Amino acid sequence: MFPIKIEPTKAIDEVLTTQRKLAAALQTLREVDDVDFGVTAKEAVYREDKLVVYRFKGERTPTAKVPILIVYALVNRPYMVDLQDDRSLVKNLLAQGEDVYLIDWGYPDLADRWLTLDDYINGYIDRSVNAVAAHAGVDKINLLGICQGGAFSLCYASTHADKIRNLITMVTPVDFHTPENMLSNWTRQLDVDLFVDTLGNVPADLMNLCYLMLKPVRLNQQKYIGLVDILDDKAELENFLRMEKWIFDSPDQAGEAFRQFIKDFYQGNKLVKGGLKIGPHEVHLGNVTMPVLNVFAEQDHLVPPSASRVLADHVGTDDYTQIAFRGGHIGIYVSGRAQREVPAAIHDWLAKRSR
Repeated sequence: MFPIKIEPTKAIDEVLTTQRKLAAALQTLREVDDVDFGVTAKEAVYREDKLVVYRFKGERTPTAKVPILIVYALVNRPYMVDLQDDRSLVKNLLAQGEDVYLIDWGYPDLADRWLTLDDYINGYIDRSVNAVAAHAGVDKINLLGICQGGAFSLCYASTHADKIRNLITMVTPVDFHTPENMLSNWTRQLDVDLFVDTLGNVPADLMNLCYLMLKPVRLNQQKYIGLVDILDDKAELENFLRMEKWIFDSPDQAGEAFRQFIKDFYQGNKLVKGGLKIGPHEVHLGNVTMPVLNVFAEQDHLVPPSASRVLADHVGTDDYTQIAFRGGHIGIYVSGRAQREVPAAIHDWLAKRSR
């Protein structure tokens, strides 16, 4: 055992600093506003069941001729891409001149228990793509898929290539059996039939618990201990609360779609191994022949870089680009570096293919 060296003066200073911050917190908490999200103005252009497609309104008219439709994951709310004024992928894309639309899936309830991946991909996404194309007056659009929404977008692009001009995937799992994918290792032995037959829709709180337990100390203890350091800073405290609100504002998962996603993607790894069928369509990544930009995060604990990089080996396009972002699964949207690097990279890549 190594002796623990404690410097009395330093220890006393830390105690006094903590006391000051805790005392200041009483005033800070009185001043904290209700945290909100979705800072960019938007209008609904299409509605179906619980789904809404929004078009965002920037401070200037878009210069891009082809709109971007963002397809977010089902497991979280999509306002992460427009979290706050200084942390908004959407706002920064608009500032670059892009024309940005987004699918908001809403909150599934018991009426959605039997929705399948066919309903989501060949149904909702297809009709949303049609609606955006009609609204923008174009025959093809750009698709930007995020995480699970990126996997959905790959499936869609492989079977509806005639409607997609360019495909962008962000922190998207492709190979679900890479060794360091802890979430995959957890789910491979899951009796998903018993799970869904028992629960019906999968509760959001249960999903959140699984994600938090991927990094139990960091996500359940350290971040709340670190909260003490910002208790005297109103803006930082509001940022923290806004992120917490997003983390725990999660929808339940439609049971049948969840069953199929776990079986075919996490357990069967069919997106890369083959044999994936969504409704009437066989999904082959080799049929993804439009230009592809794949953006992944180097410190991603949910989608390891190795799970995403392999996309280059499977798509059929000769125009493939990948960008490795120095950050994590969420940092790729909300960090200061992300605001500077990611929207500009997407815009520059699209601009070179605008003809």
